Amino acid sequence: MPRDCARHGSSFRSRFYSPYPLPSSPGGNEVVPDGRIVVSRAALSFRNTLGSEPQPSSSRWPTEGRTHLDPSPSGLTIHPPMYNSYPPANPLHDHLDANPLFTSSSPSRWESGSAGYPGGPNGSSSSSISLQPPILLPTPIPIPHTIPVQLQWPADGRGLFPIEQTLERRPFSPQHPPAFSPPPQVLQAGPARQPLPLLEPRSQNPPSQAFFDGAHDFHWEGDFQVDARQTVVGTQVNNNTYYNVQTPRAAPVGDLRDEVQQSAYNIARLDSLPKHPDMSGKRSEYIPDSRKPEVEKVREAESTSDKLALCIHGPAGIGKTTLAGHLSDEFRSAGRLAAAIFLGAFSTETMGPATIVKMIAHEIGSIHPQAIPKIVEAMDQCHGTSLEHHLQKYILDPLKSLHHCQPFIIIIDAMDEWGDHLTFLKSLVLSNPDNSVVKFILTDRLNPCASQLPGIDSLSIQTFALGPISREVIKTYFERYLRTVPWVDGRKASPADVEKLTELSGGLPVWAATVITLLCHPFNESPPHEILSEIVGNRRQVGGSDRLGQLYCNALKRLFPTSDDQKHFRRFMGAITVLQEPLSSFNFSMLTGIPSHLIKNILSALSALQTRSPPSGSEMMIHPATTLFHLSFIEYVQAAGTETSFAISAFESHSGLGLSCLEQLSSLPPLSPHHDSRLRAIQDYAVRYSPYHVSNGTPRSNDSWSQTKHCGILRAMSAGTQRQWATLFHKALVPGDDSDGLELEAEDSMGKILVKLAERLHESGEDQWVFEVACLEVAVRIDNGDAEAWSNLGWCYDARGDRMGGIQMHKEALVAFQHALKLCPESHPDHAESLYSVSKALWSCYQLNGNQDTLMEMISCSRKALTLCPAPHPDHEKYLGTLAVALDNLYRHNGDLQTLKKVISLHRRGLELCPAPHPERSTTLNNLAGALQCLHMHDNGDIDALKEAISLYREALKLYPAPHPDCSSSLDNLASALCRLFRSNGDEKALNEAISLQHEALALEPAPHPGRSTTLNNLANSLKSRYQTNGNISTLNECISLYREALGLCPAPHPNRPPSLNNLANVLLLQFEQNREVEVLDEAVSLRRELLILHPSGHRHRKDHLKDILHLLEMQREVTGDDRDHGEIDDVKAELATL
Repeated sequence: MPRDCARHGSSFRSRFYSPYPLPSSPGGNEVVPDGRIVVSRAALSFRNTLGSEPQPSSSRWPTEGRTHLDPSPSGLTIHPPMYNSYPPANPLHDHLDANPLFTSSSPSRWESGSAGYPGGPNGSSSSSISLQPPILLPTPIPIPHTIPVQLQWPADGRGLFPIEQTLERRPFSPQHPPAFSPPPQVLQAGPARQPLPLLEPRSQNPPSQAFFDGAHDFHWEGDFQVDARQTVVGTQVNNNTYYNVQTPRAAPVGDLRDEVQQSAYNIARLDSLPKHPDMSGKRSEYIPDSRKPEVEKVREAESTSDKLALCIHGPAGIGKTTLAGHLSDEFRSAGRLAAAIFLGAFSTETMGPATIVKMIAHEIGSIHPQAIPKIVEAMDQCHGTSLEHHLQKYILDPLKSLHHCQPFIIIIDAMDEWGDHLTFLKSLVLSNPDNSVVKFILTDRLNPCASQLPGIDSLSIQTFALGPISREVIKTYFERYLRTVPWVDGRKASPADVEKLTELSGGLPVWAATVITLLCHPFNESPPHEILSEIVGNRRQVGGSDRLGQLYCNALKRLFPTSDDQKHFRRFMGAITVLQEPLSSFNFSMLTGIPSHLIKNILSALSALQTRSPPSGSEMMIHPATTLFHLSFIEYVQAAGTETSFAISAFESHSGLGLSCLEQLSSLPPLSPHHDSRLRAIQDYAVRYSPYHVSNGTPRSNDSWSQTKHCGILRAMSAGTQRQWATLFHKALVPGDDSDGLELEAEDSMGKILVKLAERLHESGEDQWVFEVACLEVAVRIDNGDAEAWSNLGWCYDARGDRMGGIQMHKEALVAFQHALKLCPESHPDHAESLYSVSKALWSCYQLNGNQDTLMEMISCSRKALTLCPAPHPDHEKYLGTLAVALDNLYRHNGDLQTLKKVISLHRRGLELCPAPHPERSTTLNNLAGALQCLHMHDNGDIDALKEAISLYREALKLYPAPHPDCSSSLDNLASALCRLFRSNGDEKALNEAISLQHEALALEPAPHPGRSTTLNNLANSLKSRYQTNGNISTLNECISLYREALGLCPAPHPNRPPSLNNLANVLLLQFEQNREVEVLDEAVSLRRELLILHPSGHRHRKDHLKDILHLLEMQREVTGDDRDHGEIDDVKAELATL
């Protein structure tokens, strides 16, 4: 497999390889009158040691043992080793030059040089090999690069040449070829591509061993298609397969033009994907061995763990990015790096998860070109599909196609700096990638397992807390780099200063690096020793609450000492904090109103705090702050406690840029169907980002909005300008879409235009959520919006909340839906649907906060909607189901029997409205069965309700045959009801069926399936019932094992952790009754204590938990005679007395 050119000491290896599987040309075949071999994929590979001792002199060995490359704007010259002669036994000399020199005088023609040698065909002294790509190749040609070629041979000659493996200087034995020698290739020829037979090796003596010993590391490799007039004889010698071409026969050979064009097309398609910024010169230096223990632990975790992801987490400035960069270099050297994405290197505010997935795919294609065809397939197949489908097609399938023996590594740094990182993690859970194909190494400031993201517990992830760098490494760093400071008058840092700096750093590399940068910066008045004295005079260690704040504050005071300087800093820093794309200094000045000379001065001063360099060639551009500064500095200038002189407001900065963008729209060039009207860079920025900045920099309330300049500009904007901007915006965000799809009407207001743009962005299937929301946010500001705009905005936030798992987006959705409801009074035909939207948002909030007031409000809205739409209204069943679900949750909270009976009544009505084959029938069957099962438990023995539930579950299961995604949960529901039937009447047949069904369900839910923990608990419950019947210890042990696995899948604050704790504690008590081991009883007590923490005072089950732990504590005291827990026993009794 080809690898990138890499230097190791004085040696190098260059490879030119065509890894793309080129499809057969559908047409364009031609009859070739002479014998020809067509090389559809070819490669040259040379390896040599520069500066090494020459090879031993021999007429059969290279006379010049050096390979070198001469790139130029017009092409590339490859100088392989020169051979002065070949032994007569080797037929290769018939057609290969003795002095091969491949050159390119133009990008479309490659030829070999020639030299005289004895024994050429027909006594000739030279021959020529012509390599002619049929399409223009880019110049200068990058390394590695694909060169599909045609290799033409004389019709009357014979060719013998090696492919696939490098020649090695080693003893030769035709009877015992190397174990890793590849089998002879099966060649195909003719229109039907019939395989040509490989004959046995010729009986003549093989070429001399001396020749093969001397042929040092020079080979061709590729896939060959031969003219059917030729007979092919295969011979394998010295780990190389040779083909001898004999006896030409007539047959057509396919034209490669289409195939080569397809290869070039694939490369161009790959290049259209989002690209990761160039990181050369931007990454912080990795101090050798500074993280040696951590690197070894990461290596061990990656190689021994079966987890899909390893998350390295630690506070800001601890060195996560530097470590990620070092790891990416190591895995790249090992040939295992699939991609490395540094999210802190570019602005991610407007980038959704699908965009990052495509960026990862671009990295994969750049590092592993063989994967490009699969990536191009993904580009054609993933339009408008789920994020999980994007992961499968853009990442997993291309990596699988490489057939690597070890899993590839994808490194994603600074996950916490990306707003959609939780959505990405959730998609990993749902897509369930194969960790034998790929593993992820993530860095984050927080432990992702502590997040509230639903399903995060199911992600196969291992965490690693990154601590501070050791004191010795930090001290060495200071000793090394303090020598580079331009000290004045010999006033250098003393050993005591080094010790103090080491102490103050707290082991944070970013603190140490910032100190060195400040000391090296040419301040106007302060020499380095004064700055150093100020820093070491600070007694507050960075490990305190201010972290880097004090260092940043002192530095800013020196950099911007006057009030005018500080005002200019706030204005500039605020602008680049919200800036979304790099702009030239001139355009940035035009957009912000900051004079160019001030921009230059501020940039020069801020370079003292800059931790990242701009990409090469863009030093004169003004870049977003995230690409230049450490996140801790950007957060410091926006923090509430930051000194007023240096505090910036993102809201005000967005407002300023938004106003400037709107002003730029008035100068847009007129649209013309006959030519492409080019936009200036500042106009292009204004077209793309005006809604984004306006929505984030203006108040939403109508009264406040109407007072802004932004409102005035939009009201004064002509209809023509509005439509012109809309067309350009749509073209910029959805370049492949037809602008006519907007369907703008002459009477459309700006608000209506924005709503239509948001709809087109949503329908495009692209990752445009930020711009979709921005359009709707501006739409609802204009004339207070309308119900459609508010409703669309609500659904936009609701979908975002479902993806991210946080409550904030659902709260935003609720506010938007409530606005829409106000604009739809009871007489409005959409009033009921608006009530439903509010109910949906309330339900989402309730699921995350458990607030009973939220649930009661949802019930109220659902009842109103149901009343407004009696049967046979088409939405009656939907509103009925919403109310039933809300009342069901109310019953689970208060246990009121009347509420439960109302739930059953609603579900029965819903079932009547869903006759087979209604798509919602299976859901309604399961819901009604669940409510009847609750009725059985509430009445403590209503066997008829339980039997009806079992019947309904059976009917639902028939609608969910495997591999339906809901089959496992339906199996589990039926099994749980059967198990409860056994407990009611002792029917062992029902219990056996339950256990069988649960085993079947568990097989459909391999880890990390989100339903696995529930099924494990339920199966363990059934086995517990069996144990209580037969007393078999092995059944009890299996039950305990299942409960332990279920608990392991439910880390706090998982909602299933409390019942899992309770189940395991109960079964451990059964085990203690069998073996009387105190350790078992101690574990049960520990589980009960955790359960009390998770169910604090006021919880409906707390009284039962108190009784259970009191029983265990008293049993423990009785068994051990130890009264050390008497205080806890007294506290439990006291609390029980109050309940």
